[in-house]
Amino acid sequence: MEWIDAATAAERLGVKPATLYAYVSRGVLRRRHGDDGRRSLFSAEEVERLARRGRPRNRPPELVIESAVTALGVDRPYYRGRDVLELAATSGFETVAAWLWTAGPAPRPAPAGSPAGSGGHREEPAEPSGGAVWRCEPQALRAAVAAQQGLPEDLLPLDRLQVIATVLGASDPLRHQLDPASVSDTGRRLIAGLVDAMPQLSEPQGESIAQRLWSRLCPVPPAPGLLHALQAALVLLADHELAASTLAARVAASARADPYAVVLTGLGVLGGPLHGGASYGAERLLAEIDEPRQAARAITDRLRRGERVPGFGHSIYTNGDGRGGALLDLVKEAAPGHERIAAGQAVLAEMRRRRLPERNIDFSLAILAAVSGMVSGAGEAIFAVARAAGWLAHAMEEYERGTLLRLRASYTGPPIT
Repeated sequence: MEWIDAATAAERLGVKPATLYAYVSRGVLRRRHGDDGRRSLFSAEEVERLARRGRPRNRPPELVIESAVTALGVDRPYYRGRDVLELAATSGFETVAAWLWTAGPAPRPAPAGSPAGSGGHREEPAEPSGGAVWRCEPQALRAAVAAQQGLPEDLLPLDRLQVIATVLGASDPLRHQLDPASVSDTGRRLIAGLVDAMPQLSEPQGESIAQRLWSRLCPVPPAPGLLHALQAALVLLADHELAASTLAARVAASARADPYAVVLTGLGVLGGPLHGGASYGAERLLAEIDEPRQAARAITDRLRRGERVPGFGHSIYTNGDGRGGALLDLVKEAAPGHERIAAGQAVLAEMRRRRLPERNIDFSLAILAAVSGMVSGAGEAIFAVARAAGWLAHAMEEYERGTLLRLRASYTGPPIT
């Protein structure tokens, strides 16, 4: 069978390349990835058949949004064309977030022989992202902390983040300035505030977002390897094309909602158990397994109740999520022989024995939280802080586009009289 690239297929059909992917999701065309994992290839025979028949009209048109932020490969995303696994191994979160926002020079890989380049642990920068300030002013932080008084002590971190984001937005008179430089400044203030307004559980070991976030999620200082894994997780989770929360955030941005409202919209969607909330479900699954032999029972109980096994399966990466594998490898390297890793490995083995879906990054995130001794719901908080960077990158595209995203419904109700 002959396979052609997206540009050739789009030219033959007389459509934009983005429309090809709508055809794929509707089952009209088949797609496979090239050997490099980046290019999409289409069956020349199917394209020719479709060209002769005309554009498919049997279903309502799907929303297709053109974006330069992230492309999805066979088992991983690519941020502005760069492999996210490479970025996670060589770049800090602040650097990657700033690059997603500005589309400036790509983060440079660590030189050969340096700690990151040789597989060791990066030194955290004293001044993240080339000297840019990732801080929220003390008065706004005090207001965000005060707003949490009276909330239950055991409230999950994700619920706190929604309160914090609301207060930070209300306290920012510049929130309606939507040019790229202003949104970048807002992004640094917002992400720093989300982290620093959470209750502090231990002393931060440095100034990076990862170090400060650790002190809000874990009562003990980090081992270097586990801090490195947290930093990598932030990079791996910073964006994932049009995931549910990102689509919601883009719709909000298209209506000219300010960056705080955009992030609040994303946070509201993220906690669903089919999205970022899956890591919380995976945390609870691991908590039930005191010994590896209990993994089979924990999985059986969920399947008997008709539930999904949290942290497994992915609608895009049907053969496994490369982000999850990279993060799990870092955790195993940082804490070899840890009993929570053994429990996770037992779950993985049981899922594979039953030929059930492969693990995704939510499961690896739950193992990171368990091995590190983080508070309940820590995985959701890591996911949310990281993904705020991606939401704002997509919001910037919508601000520049300047038109309202308007989805249409296919009406199935009673006849109109």
